[in-house]
Amino acid sequence: MATPLLPNSRTEPDGSAVIRVLSYNIRSMRDDTQALARVITACAPDLVLIQEAPRFFRWRKKLARLAAASGQVVLTGGATAAGPAILCSLRATVERTEDVLLPLTPGLHRRGLATAVVRFGGARLGVISCHLSLDGNERYEQGGLLLDRLAGLGVEHALAGGDLNEGPGGRTFRRLSASLQDCRAVAPWGGETTWPHSEPPRRIDAVFATKGVEVLGCGVPLDQPGVTRADLTAATDHLPVLAAVRVPAV
Repeated sequence: MATPLLPNSRTEPDGSAVIRVLSYNIRSMRDDTQALARVITACAPDLVLIQEAPRFFRWRKKLARLAAASGQVVLTGGATAAGPAILCSLRATVERTEDVLLPLTPGLHRRGLATAVVRFGGARLGVISCHLSLDGNERYEQGGLLLDRLAGLGVEHALAGGDLNEGPGGRTFRRLSASLQDCRAVAPWGGETTWPHSEPPRRIDAVFATKGVEVLGCGVPLDQPGVTRADLTAATDHLPVLAAVRVPAV
């Protein structure tokens, strides 16, 4: 039996908005960028929460080229957020953006958050893309800072997505899901595991939503038309997470 498709993007008569959000670790675009663009395009997202965006030589041009090839524009992030970035479709009206660098632990990679507040129809939404630490203690602290930053966006409804570097049983993942909806757990759709190179494969990439957001489905878009296993394998070393949500009007 075929997996049903997630709802298409739309604005409802009451001003609420159905939004498609893709979270994707793109490994600094070191793999097949054409396959990467095809995957993003086929998922038809309104927002793309990127991790490991290019951060070095001509990083802005590389990120802009990916956005253009996949029907998006660069909203914020990249090297200025130490890797996380956000792309968006022209459907989004942008209120503000901010790139945030998290405290640096000596000997570990710098981490950051790409943040924005956008509108779709009558819906107003805060958005954060994150890539948390490989170190468990630092990751847990970053999870708390992520929650603080979400609360500080000053919006009723918000989404956060990214590479958490741990699965749902981890204490940072549990810290986030105690305050937010883990979209995959609320409305499972498509595939589950996002890190196929571990043994066994794990779900370490996720999309979270604040309580007032209605989750319509979330998972790896294995059966999304236009997404092929070959492209998923060639694009990067993570699998993407696609979510559809309904955000109430304000």
